[in-house]
Amino acid sequence: MTHKIAILGASGYTGAELVRLIATHPSMEIVALSADRKAGQEMSDVYPHLRHLDLPKLVKMDEIDFSNVDLAFAALPHGLSQALVRDLPESVKVVDLGADFRLRDPAEYEKWYGAPHVAVELQKTAVYGLTEFYRDDIKGARLVAGTGCNAATVQYALRPLISGGLVDLDRIICDLKNGISGAGRSLKENMLFAERSTDVLGYAQGGTHRHLGEFDQEFSMLAGRDVRIQFMPHLVPVNRGILADCYVDGDPQAIHAALAQQYADEPFVTVLPFGKLPGMGQVMGSNQCHLGVAGDRIPGRALVVSALDNLCKGSSGQALQNANLMLGEDETTGLMMPPVFP
Repeated sequence: MTHKIAILGASGYTGAELVRLIATHPSMEIVALSADRKAGQEMSDVYPHLRHLDLPKLVKMDEIDFSNVDLAFAALPHGLSQALVRDLPESVKVVDLGADFRLRDPAEYEKWYGAPHVAVELQKTAVYGLTEFYRDDIKGARLVAGTGCNAATVQYALRPLISGGLVDLDRIICDLKNGISGAGRSLKENMLFAERSTDVLGYAQGGTHRHLGEFDQEFSMLAGRDVRIQFMPHLVPVNRGILADCYVDGDPQAIHAALAQQYADEPFVTVLPFGKLPGMGQVMGSNQCHLGVAGDRIPGRALVVSALDNLCKGSSGQALQNANLMLGEDETTGLMMPPVFP
């Protein structure tokens, strides 16, 4: 069976990444690609690396016939998916790569994103898209909310430790490095090559990063009490990739054992031998997440490092993984490509 796929917001980085991944999927066919400013152009004009593919022309969203679509990926800026998904035919399954349906509490959404949610009833039905922890719910979902890329990276490192009671919940510090593509494709002065190519820049300091809403929601649910981690992200001069250093109080060997047990059968999460730590370059272009654990010279402290590709496992690869489950396909289909190196 061939599933008819639409990608809304195909001219952005995550949209292009979806096209790259679906191009080799044996049972998906892209029947519609939408864009705003670039509507009317060929995808090959926007992304020349995709010129060998036979793809539909970019169109406005209101030009798409959704009666011919089985599943739509919404790779849109924050705030644009709510009304759109609300008005789609019920027959269309949706994976939203943006933030519109990640937070279950409408008040929390308004707190972090600065505007009231316009599809609250639909928000209640969305399944959080961290596949390895919500797999069974995703299989039967009509709407899946993809996680933030930073949020996914840190959660792979910390969820098993929080649920297992292995770390001090009041002493969790995460220092994260993010590639430039995580900021999107829109032109921004502070993203110019001359300003970013030799710099490391911290941003959203003091607990203002929006992905903290996801950490608060998910970690507090796991712990059965409020959990507020300390989190600081940095932009680094690489195209793609995230590396999160998570500093915790707990037994390093027990932490490593818990992660190894949790992910033993997961095709996309690898726990390295104790004392070995991953790097961004080891997962680039893949749907893999690598985790490493090391002890500290001070007993009872541990470092947990998580690395993934923000455009793939952190966004578009995760989205395809979830879509496979929603459509009854093998979860790994189209996603077993190895990382690109160097």
